[in-house]
Amino acid sequence: MAELTARRLDESLAAFELALAGVNSTAAVEVVEGLLADGVEPVDVLTGVIAAAQRNVGARWQRGDWSVAEEHAATGVAAAATEAVARRARLTPITRGKVLVACAEREWHALPAMIIDCVLRADGWDTTMLGASTPPLRLGQYLQDLGPDALAVSCSMLGALPTTRRFIEASTTAGIPIVVGGAAFGTDDVRARALGATAWAQDAASAVEAARNLPTVVQVVPPLPDEAVAEQAALELSHRELAARVLADWRADPDLEIAEDAVTQTLHAVWAALLTGDPRPIPQTAEWISALLAARGADPELIADLGLQLRIHLRDYPLAHSLLTTSWPTSAPL
Repeated sequence: MAELTARRLDESLAAFELALAGVNSTAAVEVVEGLLADGVEPVDVLTGVIAAAQRNVGARWQRGDWSVAEEHAATGVAAAATEAVARRARLTPITRGKVLVACAEREWHALPAMIIDCVLRADGWDTTMLGASTPPLRLGQYLQDLGPDALAVSCSMLGALPTTRRFIEASTTAGIPIVVGGAAFGTDDVRARALGATAWAQDAASAVEAARNLPTVVQVVPPLPDEAVAEQAALELSHRELAARVLADWRADPDLEIAEDAVTQTLHAVWAALLTGDPRPIPQTAEWISALLAARGADPELIADLGLQLRIHLRDYPLAHSLLTTSWPTSAPL
């Protein structure tokens, strides 16, 4: 049975990706509704088709095969398909507690949170989806008004980790456990634990397992190291000015479409490393930028020059400067 389901999912993934490429929401919904009608579990549809296709969408943009507009259009189709699965999931009787599902402030990628909301609802949770970029103050009001048993937070972008920490503080202050996940946390629980999350989930299936095993009540998280918090806050306040100066001095072609994003994402990687004590976001971001440059035929040595400009402009931030000195590659990653 498992082998049959896997084969069916592979076939459906191909059809679903054609629907995304053609921006055909009707065809995409038909694919997922056909799987559900045949008895395929919602979590398998979400992970084996919708999430898998969305990863391929991101890869197409990274390779330069798709524009940002094409990527956004495909994501809109995927969201419509996710809502079709959610309609089926909402037929599941509520047998568990209430969970809020949110994206951290500055996190505008709502689709992963939609998928988590859907799989938790299919597992019997009473879910409330707060949507993209929820401000911490508004989250606090939701926690007070709705009194959930748990909070689930999706964070794909490194720049949203500081506000994710504020979510963790708000949730644990109310005694409510919080499970986090998303690309910004990487492939293990190091960053999640450093920020004080109750649990970390690598994907939708593990989010279901994590939610089932959350404690009833949690303690308030301890403060993060003062020096790292202060430096990250200072970098955040000066972000626009720093990004503009680095971009102006970087040797990248001004017409290079990914240049501004590369600088911004690198500064966000520094934020993440400061707050979590995990330096890996910095070389991982350098590797990501290197792949973008290669796909667009740009000079690979721009990576080393970007690192140089970052060290120059962040010399007044000793922790950040040290992280860049030890973690940024001196040449293009192989």
